[in-house]
Amino acid sequence: MAPGLGGSARPQQCGGEPPQVVASWSLVVPVKPLARAKSRLTGVDGRRRAELALAMAADTVAAASAAEPVGIVIVVTDDPDVADTAGELGAVVLADAPRAGLNEALAYGAAYSQARWPTSGRTALAADLPALRPAELTTALAAAGAASQAFVPDADDTGTTLYAAMPGTPFRPLFGAGSRRRHLAAGATELAMAGLAGLRRDVDTLDDLRLAAAIGLGPRTLAALAEGHLTGIAVLPGN
Repeated sequence: MAPGLGGSARPQQCGGEPPQVVASWSLVVPVKPLARAKSRLTGVDGRRRAELALAMAADTVAAASAAEPVGIVIVVTDDPDVADTAGELGAVVLADAPRAGLNEALAYGAAYSQARWPTSGRTALAADLPALRPAELTTALAAAGAASQAFVPDADDTGTTLYAAMPGTPFRPLFGAGSRRRHLAAGATELAMAGLAGLRRDVDTLDDLRLAAAIGLGPRTLAALAEGHLTGIAVLPGN
């Protein structure tokens, strides 16, 4: 994580307009109450499903916090277990005051950031990225700095795992089913370069989890799988 949300970087100018450099980004992660999380993980009982959802969110927050350009991680949630875990990982935790849905929670967290760190870029990140690595986020945010708003599509090329808006650009996330198409229609630049496998692999089903495991799961997700005695999930060493 970058040391605070202040200061600026001075790019070297090689002719023409230099790219805008964002010294630090604030990153908003929304996490729904665990009792309602990951209902499509069929075959996993409710308690184990909640534990797995918490572990994936924790691995996501930990990886995001370790990314060099990320100055602060803001978790928006009404779940006390998520709040406690996120706080232990160094995140700022906000109650989901709007209680109106995913995009409204993201906008609420981004508004909190804007009021306190107006020169930082604002980023929305999905909470179910257990194979995310800090270097992937660093790569994506570096590319996002070349556009007023940008997004990373999910691995299926239908949804979105990350949305970023530069300082001075309205923050308008459009997450949900078919969000890749909506972000493109809204003029956001798509970031689909190589090397973002963990960032693009969100997990909604056991098949998704197997694909994330092939990339390499984070330690908390690995532990949750072991404790839950979930079979059929081939795992590789994680982050």
